[in-house]
Amino acid sequence: MPEGIRTGSALDFEGKYAEARAAFEQAIQTAATPAAKAQAQRSMAISYAFEGNCAQTVKYEQMVFDYYVAQKDAYQQGEIADEAARVCIDAGDLGAAEKWYKIGYEAGLKEPDIKADRKDLWEFRWENAQARLAARRGNKAEAQKHIAAARAVLDRKTNPAQEPFFPYLTGYVALYTGDAKTAVEDLLKANQRDAFIQCLLGQAYEKLGQKEQAREWYGKAAAARSHNPPGAYSVPFAKKRLAAL
Repeated sequence: MPEGIRTGSALDFEGKYAEARAAFEQAIQTAATPAAKAQAQRSMAISYAFEGNCAQTVKYEQMVFDYYVAQKDAYQQGEIADEAARVCIDAGDLGAAEKWYKIGYEAGLKEPDIKADRKDLWEFRWENAQARLAARRGNKAEAQKHIAAARAVLDRKTNPAQEPFFPYLTGYVALYTGDAKTAVEDLLKANQRDAFIQCLLGQAYEKLGQKEQAREWYGKAAAARSHNPPGAYSVPFAKKRLAAL
């Protein structure tokens, strides 16, 4: 990892966002190759995610997306678009999130000679995204429809690595549609090392009035050190909740 990106990432976790962005800007300006520049721009996008700034995240993710368009790399275009969408849904900008999830879905499917398993991967991600968006909008029936569609894709058995994301999805939807008990049950079946899932568990336990368990999970989330959307959302949020509990 280039020094500027390493420095900027560490500063983000310290909450020194302006200093972090100065480091990332330096990395962007001094990048020796287009690939290195795109890497630095992506890090800048995540830096803005720490403050829940969907618009600025999208600004820099668009630059990275355009780089992969030039490279004719449809899969990475989809990955970057989904990353931007993930930051926006976490920030509460559901319209922007939906727009970028759709861009990611459509871009990913443009991969030349795409195989069935890759098609199913993008379909699962799109149904997953639509279920979470519906839950955030308070539309439980719509969310359940997309959960069923996501389950049907997984049942094709083409992407077994995506199976752990299903209890995350059902737990997320349960949490945002008012069923904290089910959220806990489902999220405990998901990836316990994922900072975002740790943060969701903290929220679910807090809604159930179980403050000790909430503190435990928020503490784990606050200690995350992955400079990605889950870390960018979870670390600041968990620290705030720990201070409030």
